[in-house]
Amino acid sequence: MSSTSTHLVWSAVTIVALTGITLTTLKYNETSNDISDDYLDNDEDFNFNQTQEYFNYHNPKFHYEIKQNGSLMITERRVVKRSSDDDVIQYSIDDKNSSMIDEAKRQKVKEMMQHAWSNYKTYAWGKNELKPISKRAHTGSIFGSYDIGATIVDSMDTLYIMGMKDEFDEGREWIAKKFTLDNVSADISVFETNIRFVGGFLAAYALTGDPIFKEKAQYVADKLLPAFQTPTGIPYALINFRTGSSKNYGWASGGSSILSEFGTLHLEFVYLSDITGNPVYRERVMNIRSILKDLEKPRGLYPNYLNPKTGKWGQQHMSLGALGDSFFEYLLKAWLQSGQTDEEARDMYDEAMVAIIEHMVRKSSPSGLTYVSDMKFDRLEHKMDHLACFAGGLFGLGSRTLQNQHADKYMEVAEGITNTCHESYIRTYTHLGPESFRFSDAVEAKALKSQEKYYILRPETFESYFIMWRLTHDQKYRDWGWDAIQALEKHCRSDGGYSGIKNVYLDPPQQDDVQQSFFLAESLKYLYLLFSDDSLLPLDEWVFNTEAHPLPIRNANPLYRLAAPSSSP
Repeated sequence: MSSTSTHLVWSAVTIVALTGITLTTLKYNETSNDISDDYLDNDEDFNFNQTQEYFNYHNPKFHYEIKQNGSLMITERRVVKRSSDDDVIQYSIDDKNSSMIDEAKRQKVKEMMQHAWSNYKTYAWGKNELKPISKRAHTGSIFGSYDIGATIVDSMDTLYIMGMKDEFDEGREWIAKKFTLDNVSADISVFETNIRFVGGFLAAYALTGDPIFKEKAQYVADKLLPAFQTPTGIPYALINFRTGSSKNYGWASGGSSILSEFGTLHLEFVYLSDITGNPVYRERVMNIRSILKDLEKPRGLYPNYLNPKTGKWGQQHMSLGALGDSFFEYLLKAWLQSGQTDEEARDMYDEAMVAIIEHMVRKSSPSGLTYVSDMKFDRLEHKMDHLACFAGGLFGLGSRTLQNQHADKYMEVAEGITNTCHESYIRTYTHLGPESFRFSDAVEAKALKSQEKYYILRPETFESYFIMWRLTHDQKYRDWGWDAIQALEKHCRSDGGYSGIKNVYLDPPQQDDVQQSFFLAESLKYLYLLFSDDSLLPLDEWVFNTEAHPLPIRNANPLYRLAAPSSSP
């Protein structure tokens, strides 16, 4: 770097849109390590190639920090090696002369994204998902036959971080001109709409600063608000966007709402309140928090079912997989998102994890594989869902982000669960993991029932590989990820995109003819990040929602963009 006092102008890629709107730049003063007073400059047009080069960290890397007086300071990144008392989450942030990029593998993942996207565009544009074998739209998705572009919205941030400008522009144009929920007259999942649409729009806004994405996020969230009109404020699971009527699933215990669904709104709603200045979204999720905090927990555990009319638990079924999973994820991540100031969330997380480790985490025999059982009526079911494979990364983040008395145990469990999920993959013919797998005297990490043997392009294991790589730099996590990529290419790819498979143990497996939107939103994003440099979406500055949409961390990332305080009395 030059030693002169000349201002260097860095295009702040995550502050601008990719659509030719005016660019807001940050002027960095090398001598003072501070932002000049005239740091706002609206005279330059947006340059995608320039900013994408910066965003992919081919240029020297900088760290952003908001000082106590509210001003923005940029300092050069340094090599960081964790010590026991270091508060940096990631293992290292490399200096400008080194890189942890595995470019060949990263480019392979990008090519996979291009293949998935181009076929969706050709055969199902504007629809929700693609049937890659049939080469037509998948109308049986959770969003039905309504043309609300689930794959488009879910993919926007992945396209952006991969530098796929043309594809991003296509998606933005469709969103600006075509996206609407006004005509959707069907029972749609509040949870899925939040994590894919609200989360997807918020991430796109955080990355670009394009106001269209903030507007769409608020529009969708407003459509969800009628679901909260219950005696307790615990939302129903399903809503009709045209009428505003809402209800719960008929199969749920005693008309209950589902923990993993109503408990997985916090990140999106809090961030939306902060960037719009409208407190209603935060108020809705903080009410949920308050109810859950005050309820008695059997053995310190949270049951999966809660009645929204009475505020009482339903069936005593506890899980870190389906029906429970992302609630626990959002406790930790709410604390992270707040800049580690939401102590209530962190305390609730630690209390829950200690109880789960004591009552639900077990080791198999003879291999000693760590797994998380479900508990039903005080009895363990020695089965683990693929959905629970995210817990490796979750426990790892819990260990790295607060060096308390639980940290070492959290990391031990994190490494164990991630290894077990890897074992569930390599113990199949396809090297892809089953939907759930069991442990007994006869089997370890293997599915036994036909309805457990499918793989639908799920991301949870890749998520843990990515997080554990960022925390430890243990090469095995990249090796495991590359093995999975090869398996996806061999067994899931077709001319028309990517399909799940019906039985991971068969040679050859039969494809299910569905390209899930989360394959583009999550699976490919986590694999791309696994082979990218640590400074691409660093965990010290970003937190991922449960659909892998990155949201900025308050007070650690200036891209949080708090709304200006209201001037009204």
